[in-house]
Order: sequence, then C-alpha cells, then structure tokens
Amino acid sequence: MSDGSDCAEDVDVGAEPTDYARGRGPPPERVFGLDHVYEALAHPRRRYLCYTLLEDTEWSLTALATKVAAWEAETAERAVDDHECDRVYVALYHAHVPKLVDEGIIAFDEATGTITAAENAGQVLAALEGMGASLDAAQETHARREMDRGETTEREEIDDETH
Repeated sequence: MSDGSDCAEDVDVGAEPTDYARGRGPPPERVFGLDHVYEALAHPRRRYLCYTLLEDTEWSLTALATKVAAWEAETAERAVDDHECDRVYVALYHAHVPKLVDEGIIAFDEATGTITAAENAGQVLAALEGMGASLDAAQETHARREMDRGETTEREEIDDETH
C-alpha cells in the first residue's frame, strides 16, 4: 500500500479546470477545501470575477468594475456611468478581491491593478463550471461575452490602439 508521498509526481500542474472535475486533480494535501470554494463563490460579484477568469486569464480591476457594473445594471459597458463604476470598483477593491486573494484564487498586482488566476483558481473554476450553468446562467453568459453585442469594448479599443 502506498503512503501517497509520490502523489505529487502524478499531478499535471498545467491541468485545465475541467481536468480537476474529471478526477485528475491534485493530491489530497493540495486540495482546496469545499467550504473554501463555497465561501469564495458565495457572493455574486466573486462568482463574476471567477467567470471572467474562465474567459481571459488577466484583467484590470477597472475593466472588471465596468463589466460588473454593466452586468448588475443589465446594460452595455459603454452605458455605465462613472459613479456606478466607482461604486463597484471600491467594493471589489476593498471586499471581494482581498477575499479571493486570501483564498489563493486570484493574484492582484497593486502596482498595475491587474488580476490573474492564482494557485487555487483551477479547483474553484472547475467547481464553478460544474455548478454554474444551473445557478448563474445569465451571469456566466455575460461574464464570458461582451454585453455590447458586436460593438467594441473599452478593452478592445485599448488593445487596438496599442497595436
């Protein structure tokens, strides 16, 4: 009987989130507890941040605040006023981002204002993919596509200007 000490050798560190859902995940000592997953995903804004990580692996906090404000107002991103965007930004910055950072789900670079996936993101994203469609279909759909339906977004406009 194996003591499990060689489990880490069998782990694909670059595994996709869906790999975890298929049982090809990390050894038990590296598993992010289910209570932590549910706590991380308990608030709609935190779920939204995680859904956006399924779409793209790097976001600015400003872009996320605009995206969340548009989703909450059920409007296009370009229609979100500065006050709403600022209100969402403050809540993300002071409450939701620190929670996900503390849980090791996202990394936040204060200097650039950039959010990326962290070490526990794969397990949380796998759980989110597994339960998301039945719980948050509208939120997931919005987070994984642009609300402007064919119109360019601020992020795309910035990317176009830099190329």
